[in-house]
Amino acid sequence: MSGRFEPLPGGGAALALDEVEISILRSLAVQLAELIGPGDQPEGTTDPLDALFAEGPSKPPADPALARLFPDAYVAPDAELGAEEEKEAHAASAEFRRFTENDLRARKRDDALAMVRDLDALSSAEVSQVPAVLELEPERSRQWLGALNDLRLAIGTRLEVTDEDDGGELLGLPDSDPRKPMVMAYFWLGGLQETLIESLMP
Repeated sequence: MSGRFEPLPGGGAALALDEVEISILRSLAVQLAELIGPGDQPEGTTDPLDALFAEGPSKPPADPALARLFPDAYVAPDAELGAEEEKEAHAASAEFRRFTENDLRARKRDDALAMVRDLDALSSAEVSQVPAVLELEPERSRQWLGALNDLRLAIGTRLEVTDEDDGGELLGLPDSDPRKPMVMAYFWLGGLQETLIESLMP
């Protein structure tokens, strides 16, 4: 079962992980949660309830990885629009972002932190087998799926992988290239994501 998710009889999925894999996944999930962060809070917002009902930002994040995680809703990068159409699309995207990004950011952060908590529980448990087996209920599996997807999008952006390019040529990088560990993580996460999807299919 190592290296891939397998379906559980009652639903959900299981994955065998050794200590190194647990450590790498946990580190990546923590970095993702830190990258997502709480977002920009309106000035003077200190009360949690105020923050809950506060409007979100109207502009895309400056960080390319965050911009990939929180894209404009109505502006496709390669869309050929007239000046007026583009203006309307940007206005609609800004309005949509104001009312959705805070919730989306919170959900993505919760997914990453769920991964961290599960890995912490797995590494601290007294398991009698190596590698340890992580078992996820269906709802938790969906959180992992979201976090794995976000990790691949963020890493892919850092590696400049595009929708038209799957990054396959990056596998040929020499071991001395500083991008090589990130490339290996990118494809490993892709395999986990693919097998988790397969495990959750009816």
